[in-house]
Amino acid sequence: MKNPLTRCPVLFEDCDVIFVHKPSGTLSHPNNRGQSAAYEGDYDPAERIFRTSAGPLWLIHRLDRETSGVLLAAKTPEAAKICRAAFEKKEVEKDYLVLTARKPIPPRGRWADFISEKKWGGNPSHGTRGVKAFITRGPKPNALLHYSMKNFYSRLNLALLEIALVTGKTHQIRAQAAYHGHPVAGDRVYGNFAVNRELKKALGLNRIFLHARRLRIRHPSGNKFLDIETTLPPELERALEKAR
Repeated sequence: MKNPLTRCPVLFEDCDVIFVHKPSGTLSHPNNRGQSAAYEGDYDPAERIFRTSAGPLWLIHRLDRETSGVLLAAKTPEAAKICRAAFEKKEVEKDYLVLTARKPIPPRGRWADFISEKKWGGNPSHGTRGVKAFITRGPKPNALLHYSMKNFYSRLNLALLEIALVTGKTHQIRAQAAYHGHPVAGDRVYGNFAVNRELKKALGLNRIFLHARRLRIRHPSGNKFLDIETTLPPELERALEKAR
């Protein structure tokens, strides 16, 4: 039976929240009227609400268009307020799997930078939203993440990183990875375009290798934590198999 709230695979749903697996190429929310997105219905960008046939849904956060993984929405205004506050207070855990160029040194560490956003006339189909992140000097870092190398593919000089995202700036992982010399495989905005061409041939990689694999947040009721995970999509699994 079709879920009236979403066209995406549902990972968890109750009376307060719904977590879905957003595929690569699907928008978190429409940028223009008539576009389809992860959740159904008309979208109010001011309130970040989807007006679905089964009632309103409050979008809690977003993923870039080409990024796959766990996406959360709330079903009530009370749940939305609590979940959005948890994101603002950095009381959530957000883990990503990312394939990057070159082995990071050290293999486990953190990147702390200052990111500013500027309007950019990029291609919206690449997930730019008309905004690009730039790392510049600032009063103090506003973009923080922790990384750990899970595997290294020496033949192609690629590293599979698990990233714990502490802050949530636009394109943060992509911009920081490129700045630190480890552009994300398949990234058509911040990536290495020559490397991307090679990886398309070698791995059949036609998208960015950036996957939001896990989201942990306290349930709006306050009684428990929700720890929601999703596996790598088949196209990314195939790319890793070919990289070995």
